[in-house]
Amino acid sequence: MSAQTQLRRKTVRDMAKAKGGQPLVCLTAYDAPRAALIDPHCDLILVGDSVGMVVHGLDSTVGVTMDMMIMHGQAVMRGSQSAFVVVDMPFGSYEASPQQAFENAARIMMETRCQAVKLESGVYAEETVRYLVDRSIPVLAHVGLRPQAINVDGGFKAKGRSDDERQRVIAEAKAAESAGAFGVVVEGVAEDLAAEITELLSIPTIGIGASASCDGQILVTEDMLGLFDWTPKFVRRYGNVKGEITAAVENYASDVRGRAFPGKAETYSLNSEKSLKIPRVDD
Repeated sequence: MSAQTQLRRKTVRDMAKAKGGQPLVCLTAYDAPRAALIDPHCDLILVGDSVGMVVHGLDSTVGVTMDMMIMHGQAVMRGSQSAFVVVDMPFGSYEASPQQAFENAARIMMETRCQAVKLESGVYAEETVRYLVDRSIPVLAHVGLRPQAINVDGGFKAKGRSDDERQRVIAEAKAAESAGAFGVVVEGVAEDLAAEITELLSIPTIGIGASASCDGQILVTEDMLGLFDWTPKFVRRYGNVKGEITAAVENYASDVRGRAFPGKAETYSLNSEKSLKIPRVDD
């Protein structure tokens, strides 16, 4: 494909234009084939640290490493053409200092060629977000329910139930905007809180379990495709991938055991009417 015919990849400016307009369509991807499938329909693809649970079978996102995020980020960039690609910064890669965050964020962007990074941002992260943005690294913030904080929270718990907690989530979102984040993922909060945050901020909010009040929506692709038996309350299933895979594998196993596969159509054979001519040295 020539440079003239390649699709233009979306930019931070395209994300900013979504504020108050047509909602951003966002999904996760961790490999090239999945990225290629969702790319034509998505504004933003997140290479989420949810890969630890969805792909690697971990019980939380805490065990995800930089090498894992970079490997999956590279695959998604190969498979996508037009979506804005954001890669999660894993637990332990940015909390120690702004300098640590920059080194790891720069590595992610250099090795994957993604367009931005995402980090879970309490008020403490304001300095870090500003440090990254000032050094040309676009940042998507993440407030509300923060999966990397599972060990402090004692599980995946919705946020904003008390007035103090509500004000804390609002403060986190405002701090991220003040520091220069181009957008904020708002996870696991009540509709009125999501609406208030969206109204307060001049940057787009992307909801996950935060109602249709946000400027965009994101889901873990495997959740909405029905790959797992259990999904969070905020997920709507748009497919039954688990059922399709199960049926296909059952049919394959039956055909193999019954010697119905491979059949004639899947088997190579020599055409006896044609002979292979092996060239001689003196030809």
